[in-house]
Amino acid sequence: MATCQLCQRPSPDISKALGVCRNCIRQRPDEALKITARAHHFSRAKYGLPQEPPSDPRGVLCNQCVNECQIPENGLGYCGLRSNHKGRLTGVSARRGNLSWYRDRLPTNCVADWVCPGGTGAGYPTYAYCSGSEVGYTNLAVFFQACSFNCLFCQNWHFKNQTFASHHPTVDELIRDVDERTACICYFGGDPSPQLSFSLSASRLARKKKHGRILRICWETNGSMNPKFLDTMMDLAVGSGGCVKFDLKAWDPHLHIALTGVTNQRTLKNFAKAAASIRFRPDPPLLLASTLLVPGYIDEREVHAIARFIADLNPDIPYSLLAFYPNFYMADLPLTPKRQAEHCEQIARDAGLKNVRIGNVHLLI
Repeated sequence: MATCQLCQRPSPDISKALGVCRNCIRQRPDEALKITARAHHFSRAKYGLPQEPPSDPRGVLCNQCVNECQIPENGLGYCGLRSNHKGRLTGVSARRGNLSWYRDRLPTNCVADWVCPGGTGAGYPTYAYCSGSEVGYTNLAVFFQACSFNCLFCQNWHFKNQTFASHHPTVDELIRDVDERTACICYFGGDPSPQLSFSLSASRLARKKKHGRILRICWETNGSMNPKFLDTMMDLAVGSGGCVKFDLKAWDPHLHIALTGVTNQRTLKNFAKAAASIRFRPDPPLLLASTLLVPGYIDEREVHAIARFIADLNPDIPYSLLAFYPNFYMADLPLTPKRQAEHCEQIARDAGLKNVRIGNVHLLI
């Protein structure tokens, strides 16, 4: 059991690594965020990543995501992918990326499987090969090995061991694995945000290769990308029958920074912008949201605020509440209680959302 360094309250719902409780983060953010910043700095130093997004006024600007790093000579961007070498950004590009991929049989354990064509046949025959689950087809799952956030509860934190991998596959190498049984491509990670230019290039080539056949393009993201990429993402998803899944991690801005190290303001603005595209293809669902129910931190108050935000944009947007598994620097927290998850589900419905579900139910206690 950890004790909050500010209010001195002991609780099993306080992460020892984070050092402060939810209430102090909300009510005493100036003090609390100084403590949580130390946790983020420590976690990033272990992997050789910059403690903060660099902001050298003489550095080279990387505008791929919300961090808008101004990278100094011989320095790294926050995600660890790009460096400044003699005034030029080197590292990943629209043609080469730090990623891996595999074929995932459909239907698969995807955040969107309960509403997407691959899991349900929604949009058949225009966007799905079958009227039900696409058994016999695959999703090309593309994992980007870097992130624009630094979530201390990251469920896929092992990607940090590959952020500095020397081999950067090309778009052509990825597209070679798109075959006649590939029904969709899903970009996730880490997060696609720092490498969106690569995913957009790959998606265009893949759709060209599969001309006349179904190939859905999907993203699962924290939503921190430069808005200039968002319209292209949405266009590709709209035209292909794919979807864009935003992970809305917290509503309170201070709680979001405490947990992820980065602001949520870009994410919320991008989500609202993406919602405007739903009118172009309301079915199958184009935009989805999910929230991980981190015990002690993401509570009913957070879920209600997020759900109201989504419902005000469009009450038909599907929303998944995901059960938490203790991991990374917050491995000392418990699993999500079933009672809390069910309460949050009802709260989201009461806030005006029509399509709400609990994911990872096998993890509930």
